[in-house]
Amino acid sequence: MRRNLGKKTGYLFVLPWILGFAVFTAFPLFYSFYLSLHQTTITATGFIGEFTGIGNFREAISMDIGFIRDVGGFSIISMIAIPMIVILALVMSLLLNYPLKFRGIFRTIFFLPVIIASGPVIDKLIDMGVTTIPTLPDYTFYWFLQGSDNIFATAALLVLDGFIIFLWLSGVQLLVFLAGLQKLDKQTVEAARVDGASAWEIFWKITLPGLSTLILVNIVYTTVMFAQTTFNPVIEHISFNMLHPNTGYGYASALAWLYFVVISLIMVALVGLFALFSKDSLK
Repeated sequence: MRRNLGKKTGYLFVLPWILGFAVFTAFPLFYSFYLSLHQTTITATGFIGEFTGIGNFREAISMDIGFIRDVGGFSIISMIAIPMIVILALVMSLLLNYPLKFRGIFRTIFFLPVIIASGPVIDKLIDMGVTTIPTLPDYTFYWFLQGSDNIFATAALLVLDGFIIFLWLSGVQLLVFLAGLQKLDKQTVEAARVDGASAWEIFWKITLPGLSTLILVNIVYTTVMFAQTTFNPVIEHISFNMLHPNTGYGYASALAWLYFVVISLIMVALVGLFALFSKDSLK
């Protein structure tokens, strides 16, 4: 009797979340897929849709050169930027985990861009040139990278040009890593030091394996977060087609679902690469 009452009480507490998920997430999700199978037009009475099947998807893949170009460029940038953001968050969390004076103030400073630099604000900052290092083009190696036409030079330029943005986007991940570092078994670390382990060995054999689950969490979070940034050209392309009279919500929904598939593949690839890395290195 008490067990059944406990279950009903639990369901009662979860019910608001279930209703919110059904109304604000599940219904729009399935409705967008329904729209993606139709050619839609907006009238005074609402949407009028003509069923086209996979016609919108076929047109996006075979005809929309701009969408293919934007998705391809974003995929390349994501495979570089997302690991970079996670690595920066890990490095900063290790530094801020030491018992330094004013440590709380430094943590606040690193997290502050998460609150300030969001939405239209970061767009304005990018237009003002705040997100670039002013003296970077003065160095010879920067001009050398610009003159090189290979994937390594492109990756290096991406990291250098977007370093400040990557730093701003790593605030939440930093807090996640800090929480994980504070939960590590200090006795194991002290025992390793007594046995003569160096700081480098402690990091690779104790700290990093202990944070492996949080690294996966941050990879997933960073992938989703980076895919929704306002300066993402794919988002702009989808928004443009959503309001265009020749395409409309149906075609934009098809683009959004294709983009979702691309993001899922990027996430699977990054998680798989980390799994291979952890299998080979974190033994």
